[in-house]
Amino acid sequence: MQKARKPSPTESPLLIEIDPKPVAETLTAMGGVPLVVQTFRSLGLPLSVRQYVRVKERERGYDQATMVESFVVLNAVGGECFDDFQRLREDPGLSGMIGHGIPSPEAARKFLYQFHDEEKIEEAKRRRTGEEVAYIPEETEPLVGLGLVNRGLVRELGRRCPDQRIATVDQDATIIESRKQEALRTYEGERGYQPMLAVWAEMNVVLADEFRDGNVPAIMGPLVLAKKAFAALPETVTTYYYRGDSACHESDLIQWLRDENRAEGPHGRIGFAISARMSEPLHKAIGKVPGEAWEPYGKPHPEEIRECAEVSFVPGEKSEHKDTQPLRYVAIRIRPRQQNLFTDGSPVKHLAVVTNIWEWKAGRLIEWHREKAGTIEAVHDVLKNELAAGVMPSKYFGTNAAWLRLAEISHNVMTALKRLALPAELLTARPKRLRFLIFNTPGRLVHHARRMVLRLATTAVRLAEWLEALRLLPLRV
Repeated sequence: MQKARKPSPTESPLLIEIDPKPVAETLTAMGGVPLVVQTFRSLGLPLSVRQYVRVKERERGYDQATMVESFVVLNAVGGECFDDFQRLREDPGLSGMIGHGIPSPEAARKFLYQFHDEEKIEEAKRRRTGEEVAYIPEETEPLVGLGLVNRGLVRELGRRCPDQRIATVDQDATIIESRKQEALRTYEGERGYQPMLAVWAEMNVVLADEFRDGNVPAIMGPLVLAKKAFAALPETVTTYYYRGDSACHESDLIQWLRDENRAEGPHGRIGFAISARMSEPLHKAIGKVPGEAWEPYGKPHPEEIRECAEVSFVPGEKSEHKDTQPLRYVAIRIRPRQQNLFTDGSPVKHLAVVTNIWEWKAGRLIEWHREKAGTIEAVHDVLKNELAAGVMPSKYFGTNAAWLRLAEISHNVMTALKRLALPAELLTARPKRLRFLIFNTPGRLVHHARRMVLRLATTAVRLAEWLEALRLLPLRV
């Protein structure tokens, strides 16, 4: 006799009915947002925004600090577009918790429109020479201001973490696809934008960015962003490094990195490693490396044999000077284990890294340079897939540039929250994880003894952690 199957609870109708009347109590689905807002204010960002972000204010509108803070809240809870501000406005308790209203989608849109200046676009077009097609517009004053706000954020975080005295600047571009008609085609063929970012690897914060149209080659003027990135580092940093891909293999940048008396940057040594562009002379030099000179590096790969070797090579570019120590080139050789061919039909791949670091063995240098993919590319992924940067909101270049920069500021605020106030096990938590554990926590606001009190639906342990976090995030006076 066959045993009767026990029905699953999922096969039963819901045991509730929904009352069409909303509750009279002040509830919120975002009880953890005050931790983000407290971090924003603790870092001194409201004053910084009011000082640097010059935009036209309406008499009865929101001031610029309130607008920027609202964008940070939007990013923290997972909003992706202007219309999502309406969802924030519909949360009964959010405004009460943070002490101000949330702007409407239209107000937020008009605020970001002020970061665009069509004349800047036209000026950039006029500066083109010869057959140049691509151009990078000069930033508008409000956009420059947002960059200064982020710089102040990074420096304040560095001041509160004085033991972090090493700074590795990782620089790389990323593609953000866009369906906007105004977006230009990238080298991969789709429409979009190709901003370049610089990240402080040890602290996981964005130092600076340069917003670019999709058709701008990554190799176009990387020095501008590198200078901004190093300028953003706090004075507590004493040791400097730089890593870049082949787009950063550009003579002006390399010359600047090598000059220990450089203008617009820290004095002293900057140790760097940059993926070298594979010129014909470099390829020939690698071909002359004897077989016994190649040695394996890193952990064994199941499908590839990876080796490295020193290369005697002098490119003859202006980055090479007779009065400076010659650059070091380390070659990489990658071969399939099963005698297969790569997709381009070749039996071997050759890559190279150019560096001024001579004291490390070749294998260590290559592994250190490869770590860049785990830092800046991870930040790219978070910005595009867990914050709002993956969906450009406007046809206007400057508006999209501000949208990205606000996502970066939001990322840095959440990094500061983790580093300064949250338990150590959350230091590597991504925004999605923080939403699940903290930001999207239900709560109820009650008035008690002429004060507003937030009662959260969470455990006593978690509440203790949150109270400790607030203690660790005092407001700047």
